[in-house]
Amino acid sequence: MNSLDWAVLIGYFGVMVAIGIWSHKRVDNVSDFFTAGGKMPWWLSGISHHMSGYSAVMFTGYAGIAYTYGVTSFVTWSFPIALGIAIGAKLFAPRINRLRGRLHVASPLEYLKNRYNLKTQQALAWSGMLLKIVDVGAKWAAIATLLSVFTGISLNQGILITGAITAVYCTIGGLWADALTELGQFIIQLFAGIAMFVAVVGKLGDHGGFFGVWDEPALQGHGKPLVGPYGTVFLLAFLFIKLFEYNGGMLNQAQRYMATATPREATRSARLSAVLWLVWPLVLFFPMWMSPLLVDAQKPDGSDSYALMTEQLLPHGLLGLVIVGFFSHTMAMCSSDANAIAAVFTRDVAPVLSKKAQGWNDRAGLIAARLTTVVFLGLSMAVATQVNSPAFKDIITVVIKWVAGLMGPIAIPMMLGLLRTFRKSGPTAALTSWSMGLLAFWLVNYPINWSVEGGVPLEYQVSIPLAVSLILYIVIGFIKPENTPERDALIETINTDDDSGMPAAAIPTPATAPDGAIGTAKD
Repeated sequence: MNSLDWAVLIGYFGVMVAIGIWSHKRVDNVSDFFTAGGKMPWWLSGISHHMSGYSAVMFTGYAGIAYTYGVTSFVTWSFPIALGIAIGAKLFAPRINRLRGRLHVASPLEYLKNRYNLKTQQALAWSGMLLKIVDVGAKWAAIATLLSVFTGISLNQGILITGAITAVYCTIGGLWADALTELGQFIIQLFAGIAMFVAVVGKLGDHGGFFGVWDEPALQGHGKPLVGPYGTVFLLAFLFIKLFEYNGGMLNQAQRYMATATPREATRSARLSAVLWLVWPLVLFFPMWMSPLLVDAQKPDGSDSYALMTEQLLPHGLLGLVIVGFFSHTMAMCSSDANAIAAVFTRDVAPVLSKKAQGWNDRAGLIAARLTTVVFLGLSMAVATQVNSPAFKDIITVVIKWVAGLMGPIAIPMMLGLLRTFRKSGPTAALTSWSMGLLAFWLVNYPINWSVEGGVPLEYQVSIPLAVSLILYIVIGFIKPENTPERDALIETINTDDDSGMPAAAIPTPATAPDGAIGTAKD
């Protein structure tokens, strides 16, 4: 990097902070901070939903998969995400939007207190927060890894710089700041991605051109859609996982659906995100597929291949823009995660821990939300310093194995609890599926994995916990139905299709009694 690249990078950071300050004017209460008051346009929600699913892990961990295996990086990652979101556009998006519009909640988990009971809500809230700390820690480590390649600064310094900048804008402006910065980040990545694509295509003339390049020995097997550990079972498991994860199971995407004015706009938002996930990653991945022809990765997993390629191919200025693109993806995901976890803690956990939290006014609620955001970012940054330790192994292990494997037990009760089909599954089904799913993750990834020669294949490590949770949730609901008139009425409220003329509802202060019903909107 030279002075021009640094100028682009510093200018980007300045714009992000400025957006946060501007967004501060639009945040008057917790509704604005967590769900944009239900006033976000569907197209902005869709772009934000799309961008909040990226991070620098794509340019490190998945770049390594692309370097080693080729197009399977798209087939087994972004394609399942696109298909999962497309399915969820009608199945989950409108129902999640009704949580805000009809039940007047600000957190995706807030409705679980009435759908199941307080214990279930708290179990999912605490486990979801802890998982997110690990997940976001991996994202900080990924962007710090890239920053170290370009600048030579240490991993911990990179984590501190990116985390501090993100903390400024997302704690000031809430979800509005997240969405607007993600729009800017999408535009930046559009130019950066196209620049990298064009630069790589320009180098293919000596290798058979755009189409003939696949015959090169260095790309042998790179055109196969399913290869190595990423086979059919992995693809099907990942599709099922992403159906839940990217439609709200990891919380931050659920907020994008809640932020739109109506269920219909939430559906449009999801469809836009699905189209972007189907098309845009092809542009980003193509240079990664070609990377074995252009660079020799220094790391065994090839995770530094994309960074090395950008240094080699792009002139200064454009190099800075691509680096900004790396930052933009990671900061988009981490800030959206921070906002989601702040919502869960402020709305779901704090009122149970403290009676004072039950009576917070708008000002106190906002202060709590912002403090929680800062604390979450600090904890995730601390975890990031340990991502390459023996406990976590490396970045891609954390993202694929830990997050994908642990997300299912948390998401199953939350997501399926929205649907009429599973109305008989109550607290027993939810808590059992959650706890046994977590136990299955531990057993498959550790005791069983240690005792099997060669270890348990990755596809089973990530899919068995979700499968256990799903089966138990359905079977226990059938054997021990726990639907009540109150729970049935809540489910009907979420599933009713008549949304004409329903205004966006204000978010009330948390319920005064921990086991009380979800409140109604304030006058």
